[in-house]
This record gives sequence, structure tokens and C-alpha cells, in this order.
Amino acid sequence: MPAPGSTPAAQLRRISAAGPQLAWAVGEEGLAGPSRGRALAMVWNGTAWSKTDLSHLGHTRLTDVSGTCATSAWSVGTPAGQASPLLRWNGTTWRETAFPGQGEPDVRLHAVVAGPDGRVWISGSRGGAARLLLGDGGRWRWLDPLPVASANLYRIVLRSSGEVWVSGDQASGGGWSGLVARWDGAWTVLPPIAGARLGIGDVHPDGVDDVWAVGTEAGVGGPPGRPGNPALAHWDGTAWTRPQPGFVVGALSGIAADAQGRAAWISGWNYQDQSRTTYLRKDGAAWTVVRGPAGTATAPYLNDVTPIPGTASFWSAGMTSPTPAPPTEAYTERLDVA
Repeated sequence: MPAPGSTPAAQLRRISAAGPQLAWAVGEEGLAGPSRGRALAMVWNGTAWSKTDLSHLGHTRLTDVSGTCATSAWSVGTPAGQASPLLRWNGTTWRETAFPGQGEPDVRLHAVVAGPDGRVWISGSRGGAARLLLGDGGRWRWLDPLPVASANLYRIVLRSSGEVWVSGDQASGGGWSGLVARWDGAWTVLPPIAGARLGIGDVHPDGVDDVWAVGTEAGVGGPPGRPGNPALAHWDGTAWTRPQPGFVVGALSGIAADAQGRAAWISGWNYQDQSRTTYLRKDGAAWTVVRGPAGTATAPYLNDVTPIPGTASFWSAGMTSPTPAPPTEAYTERLDVA
């Protein structure tokens, strides 16, 4: 599905849908030469993607987006200066929203998820610790710090009104290992997912003892720009296992659930065959590699995949090549399931 209007180099990092007629995607554009770029946001109206004007904002990147209806969508991103932004969609455009700690030099907001009850959960950091910010658009409060030193949180996932999951990485020796944790009024941190510089980009809990996690293992050594290895992990309530994802060089970036809320699709990147996008589809207890459609992009790269509520269909988003340099542009695909 064409996503026109981005200024190369551009990419969409996250995508969220409220239904067949409404979706949002965010990322960055204008990454040319030494430029830090600027924030990019697009909206789907049921027929086409259009670029949203962000000229009134001064942000260099939007890292996540989540929405439930026409006037309830949220985004977080990277500041041009020191202030990490929290943005709200009002039905027409994005506006900044105040929150406790806004403007503090050590406050960062990384990922966001909006619930059907109107509450918004944000993962970030404040006071030197990873933690969650919870609010409803009016009142906000920071929750207890994650009890893990040197942790980075990349994704937050809502399982129920009072239960969220986060994923990222944590310091481990001279590198880092995969991190998954649950908040349900207090923190439960699962054992680290062992790997050679492993970061977990997304997590999906089918249950507290049935959790899927995906990411990239950077490995050790190799030339600059060396691609990593896709990482797929499963928690059974006792230990992590590492099923083989079906290809060995590349990345896994996002997990999308089906209408029953169970993990169904994973977005990825197969370095050894970049002619089309790569997904993993859940078939019973196993995952099967599925290729995306042939299109105008010669080597598309996916950063995320998400379900379309009220349907059995899915959106994915990324960029037209794996290198964020001109002429790379924003890219989306849609899987239509009758």
C-alpha cells in the first residue's frame, strides 16, 4: 500500500490501527547527510495514507504510536533538544501533552499503548531507572522503577486493563541480554534471554506461562554494518527456549495477535533474500516463513506489524530498503483476510 509524501531518507517505525477506516504510522524523514532528520507521521482514512503536518513540532523522530478511536491516539519520540515529547491526536493533527517530568534532561519516553478504558501506558526512564508512566490524558503518574539495572525498554504491550508487558535489553557482562517483564501492580521480571548482544524488540503474552518474544542478536565481531541474527524466544512459565525462525541472518521486529488475542504474525527481515518482505506465521505450535507481495520496493524492510481491529487483517510498516539513506522512503503493506 503506497505511503506517499515522505522525504528521503524516511522510515515508519511503528503502526497502529483503530479499525479498517483509521490507522496511524510514525517514524522519521529527511535523514540525508549529517541531518538528524525530523518526525514523520501518517494517517490512514480507509482509502489512502496521507502525511500529517508536524511543522508546529520540533522533534527528530517518533518511535511509537497507539490509538483506539478518531480522537484517542498517542505517540512518543525523540526530542530535538532535551524534552522527550508526548503527543496526542485530536482527530486532525498531533499536539504536545504535558506530563510529570517533562523537560527533565534524564526523562525519555520510548513506547506507548492506549487501552479501550481510556488509560495510556508509556514505557520510558526517569531518575536513572526504567519505569512506566500511566495516565488518562489529564492526570499522569510514574510507577515504581523496574528493578533491573541498566535496562532499556523498547516496547510496551497491553494484555488487560491492569496488566502490561515490556521488552528490551539489560546489561550482561560486556554486552546485553534480552529483557521481558510484566507489571500488574508490581513488577515480575522474567529470567534474561541469553544471547550475544540480544535486544528484544517486541513481546506478546498468550498467557503468563506462554509468552513470545522477538528481536535481533547482534553477535560479536565482524565488519561495521554487519547484519545480526533473528531471535525468536518462547517462555513456558519455567524457562526460555529459542525456536529456529526459518532464516539465519537478519532481524525480527514485531508481533501481531489474531482476533482471539493470540500471537499470529511476526514481521522480519531476511538478509539473504531481500526481494520481498519476510514474515513468520503461526501454524499450530510452529512458525512458518511467509513472503510478502512483490511491489515497487526492491528490498523492503519491516519494523512493525499490527492487527486491524474488527477484521482478520493486518498492517505492517517499515521502509523501501534496509538502509535509511536516500532514496529510501516510508513503506506499508496490508494483509487482507476475508
